[in-house]
Amino acid sequence: MNSGNHHQRHNYRMSFSVGGLMLNESLVIAKTYQAGETWASARKRLLIEGTSSLPKLASQTRALREVYDRIGHLSDAERFYLSDEADRAEQQAMTWLAVCRTYRFVHEFAVEVINERYQSWRLELGHDAFDRFFIVKAEGDQDLAKLSSSTCAKLRQVLFRMLREAGLRSIDGKIQPIWLSRRMKQLIEENNPADLLVFPGNGVSL
Repeated sequence: MNSGNHHQRHNYRMSFSVGGLMLNESLVIAKTYQAGETWASARKRLLIEGTSSLPKLASQTRALREVYDRIGHLSDAERFYLSDEADRAEQQAMTWLAVCRTYRFVHEFAVEVINERYQSWRLELGHDAFDRFFIVKAEGDQDLAKLSSSTCAKLRQVLFRMLREAGLRSIDGKIQPIWLSRRMKQLIEENNPADLLVFPGNGVSL
């Protein structure tokens, strides 16, 4: 254990490797989310309700548990906005925000790599950017350092799929800005203004 700030700096949760952004699943779960409910009881309830949008509910338990957890990182107002008010692009953005809040590794990659590059107009985002970032983080984290190269490749693949699905990376590998409505910006600022930095093009006012 590190001393002092190990709670802050330790334990990267890397279970985002189970799928991509999982937007459709996130929308269903955002609508039915009950604060404080465990995933086990939520799953039981969703099965009873026969949620048609989650046909593979039984087989996808692990992935959907991650989604349920991500949605739990949104405020009530953000969840309502995601499921009832946002257009498709903002649904993608809100789901990306939930991912970033759940997995510190993804949050730091979004801020320290994507946003930083965007600010300096270095818009190319290749796999090498992930590899370099991972090496730096692994130097300070034993659990990351122990991951096999095949696991790292899978994490990279899933993260880049999320970036594409969230609209942050173009088909030709360039960083794309995410424009947020005033309402969505306001919701994020009420919760944590620093989270705007996970959206290239929106963190400048901080």
